[in-house]
Amino acid sequence: MLKIYFYECRRLLFNKFFAGLAFTLLFYGWQVLNRVTVLGVSHTAPFSAWSFGDYLCRLLPFLWSGTLLFLTFFTAPAARRAAVLTRAAAMSPRRYGAVRCAAALSGTCLLTVLVFSEAAVFYGVYFHWHSWGELFLPAMAAAVPPLLFSLGSGWLLGQRHHVLLLIWMAVLLLLLVLPLPDAFGMWNGSFFRQYPLACGTLDPAFSVPAAVGTVQAAFAAAGIAALFLRISRSDSCCRK
Repeated sequence: MLKIYFYECRRLLFNKFFAGLAFTLLFYGWQVLNRVTVLGVSHTAPFSAWSFGDYLCRLLPFLWSGTLLFLTFFTAPAARRAAVLTRAAAMSPRRYGAVRCAAALSGTCLLTVLVFSEAAVFYGVYFHWHSWGELFLPAMAAAVPPLLFSLGSGWLLGQRHHVLLLIWMAVLLLLLVLPLPDAFGMWNGSFFRQYPLACGTLDPAFSVPAAVGTVQAAFAAAGIAALFLRISRSDSCCRK
């Protein structure tokens, strides 16, 4: 099982696609840090939870798209034709689906670690600031729900047709330009820019309103449920 997991990780990560994606992500992230984050968001410090959350939200479209692109390695026509070989393997299709899910999740986590590490270098070099524990909550609140939802929903869509994944990539970009309810503010970054101003204090402590937290939790739960549903369908998919 571990051999298959490492094989799938090598397929996803050791190629020109991943190198190009990582370079684009880091380049754009550095531009955001040097041109937006360094000024502070909504009268907060550059290393505040609000400025860091804004930085993450600006990079979410790249992380979202990267997650979906990982799934194309498993849902493209060539991958579907090769899937017939798994029927003769000792590992059950359900376990094989779980391994592929773990490999795609590992790729997403690696991209996210690159984003966090870049911010850590920026804060350390420019501000000699290393209190990363203060940013754990905004990082989890902003990044985890949409990426889990991207992975779960993307895999279900890719099961239908791999082209749907390419269409699904544009969804987060569309949300960035649409006026969303305040409860969905973490999906377009408006929460990190508007909520600190509404608190009425300078650089307020990070907090998440109940409505925003409920939306994020719902999307995270939906993503996890979609993953379990996709894995549970692996047996029936392989019989087709």
